[in-house]
Amino acid sequence: MSHDGAGHPSTIRERLDRARRGRFVGRAAELELFRQALLAEEPPFLVLHLFGPGGVGKTTLLREFARLATDWGRAVYWLDSRDIDPSPQGFLRVLAQAASPEVVGPGLAALAHLPPAVLLLDTYERLLALDGWLRETFLPALPAHVLVVIAGRNPPAEPWRTDPAWRELARIVSLRNLRPEESRQLLTVLQVPLMLQEAALGVTYGHPLALVLLADWLALDATPVQEIGLEQASDTVRLLVERFMQDVPTPLHRQVLEVSALARVTTEALLAEVLGEEATPALFAWLRGLSFIETGPDGLFPHDLVRDVLEADLRWRNPETWKQLYRQVRRHLSRRFWQSSGLARQQAIFDLIYLQRHHPLMKPYYDWKAMGGAYHEPASPQDHPHILAMVEQHEGADSARVVAYWLQRQPQAFVVYRGPEPQLLGFAANLLLETVTPEDEQADPALRAIWAFVRRYGPLRPGERIQIARFWMGRESYQTPLTHNMITLNTVITWLTTPNLAWTFCCTADPPSWEGLFTYINFCRVAEADFEVGGRRYGGFAHDWRAEPLSVWNRILEERQLDLEFQPQPVHQTSAPPLMVLSQPEFAEAVRQALRDYRRPDALAHNPLLRSRLLRDMAGPTPGPEALQSLLRAAVESLTTNPKDEKLYRALYHTYFQPAPTQEAAAELLDLPFSTYRYHLSKGIERVTDWLWQRELYGPSSAS
Repeated sequence: MSHDGAGHPSTIRERLDRARRGRFVGRAAELELFRQALLAEEPPFLVLHLFGPGGVGKTTLLREFARLATDWGRAVYWLDSRDIDPSPQGFLRVLAQAASPEVVGPGLAALAHLPPAVLLLDTYERLLALDGWLRETFLPALPAHVLVVIAGRNPPAEPWRTDPAWRELARIVSLRNLRPEESRQLLTVLQVPLMLQEAALGVTYGHPLALVLLADWLALDATPVQEIGLEQASDTVRLLVERFMQDVPTPLHRQVLEVSALARVTTEALLAEVLGEEATPALFAWLRGLSFIETGPDGLFPHDLVRDVLEADLRWRNPETWKQLYRQVRRHLSRRFWQSSGLARQQAIFDLIYLQRHHPLMKPYYDWKAMGGAYHEPASPQDHPHILAMVEQHEGADSARVVAYWLQRQPQAFVVYRGPEPQLLGFAANLLLETVTPEDEQADPALRAIWAFVRRYGPLRPGERIQIARFWMGRESYQTPLTHNMITLNTVITWLTTPNLAWTFCCTADPPSWEGLFTYINFCRVAEADFEVGGRRYGGFAHDWRAEPLSVWNRILEERQLDLEFQPQPVHQTSAPPLMVLSQPEFAEAVRQALRDYRRPDALAHNPLLRSRLLRDMAGPTPGPEALQSLLRAAVESLTTNPKDEKLYRALYHTYFQPAPTQEAAAELLDLPFSTYRYHLSKGIERVTDWLWQRELYGPSSAS
């Protein structure tokens, strides 16, 4: 280390290092464990796995490890998982940047050239998708003279404990709060008066971040800590941040903190847009120096608990200012989305969604802690069997056959999601179609129902397309907030960026569970496009982008995001019950039952055909049994237009309209053998059902 003539560090970095060392206390056991591994000729372990809650001091301990390793002549490569695209290529690219491309090339083979070093991998919870690859592929490729330290919030995955080799070569340490004597030492370093230290320990329970925040507060206002009647560290931090907010230097500094609480990350560009370019550099530097602000690859961000407190305080204290800042941050992110592509565009969408994490109608539909825990890529032919197995497990063999059809028809629609384990985490199929073929309708009941809906309410014009989020599921969790995390980016970016998009449809197995979310984003529940596969009913939500273009939709969504009291309007039952979209077998059975009940209006009143499209088209929104009788007569009389079908008409007429006492009597009346009569009757029902089914699907002009 270089010093000036007085023996003081001569660079800012050296002064920062000295300040950090001066504030580092405790962790003696962890430091000794690290020292033994670093200095041993044959280390007792090769991976040290630290885990603990946010703010417990993991990053601080890694900094001390880095200092010790440097002092002992080891190269140090520090990787923060927030910097890393969670894919093997992304990880190797960031490692190459940290170690220099001359040392680490793009492939695993180059790892053999690493010198004796310490690899520090921070914020590991953001890299869970790669846990299996790191454990089974990357780490075994490292030279034995590289010591790896992993730090994250979550305990290691089970294979770290159950694999005999890793159980021997990895040490797992749960990082806890500081012991009382260590907490007192830190409070002393932070210049907290001795007379207040016991009260401080009673409030913070040794949580390092709470201790630091408490010291910051006392430096601003020495109100006796004994007056704080709190019992949990999280409540302590909440009050400390609220007090800190009262004593920021200027209103501009307060606004900087408020912006940092709203945005996932705060950059100079964002602050310049909100506060003006002139003041931004100094304000950004001030923000960066706060004890509860961390630095990531994309910008600055507060500790999670601090973030929540700051935003809640702003919403309560000044709702109008909160709305104004929210709009400014949102518009900045929207511009970032439209000016970027690829991963940067995905990140912008994630940041826009993240803004809404406290909205009651968004919060339940995402697993916010698991965000970023998987990466997606186009499905390969090798993935297809796993996709089919997933569908059969959750939806059955009939649904798997539909998926097999789409894997042949539109394989580019399928995206798979990967995580720590070799097995797929899940998949999604996001169809884009300019037309729906008869083969599509035959293969997939969803397409039959959706296409009928589109033809009725907004047929496609030349060049227009429909987007159908047809399938989405996790391997284990099916359709839950966790799997919703995975599909959102792909689906939303598609509907935002697809030229000439007319409709977006989203299919789900349990529409009532998702209605709040879709109402919030102004998608309509379209029961008329419900469908059945394998005896299970599915429903969907739709948006007509021609009726409500993106610009209008975006304005509506912005206002709803700012209204935390917004609730979906209850579905008002109109005088007409909702349309019933029957599968073809259900429809055929309804026709047979209607013919049997033709002379019993009380029974016809309960027939599903009364809620069918063809009857509504013919008789209005509330058709009765008489309208169904009239429709059946029209269907049967259609057979009289062809002399060859007269015998079918007569069999139906004397069985249902003017029935003989028994079918045997009807056969005798028609002067037919009973078997011939039964054949004519069966054939007539088949022809009538087909005539009605064509009308149901394609409207009156398609009747044959």
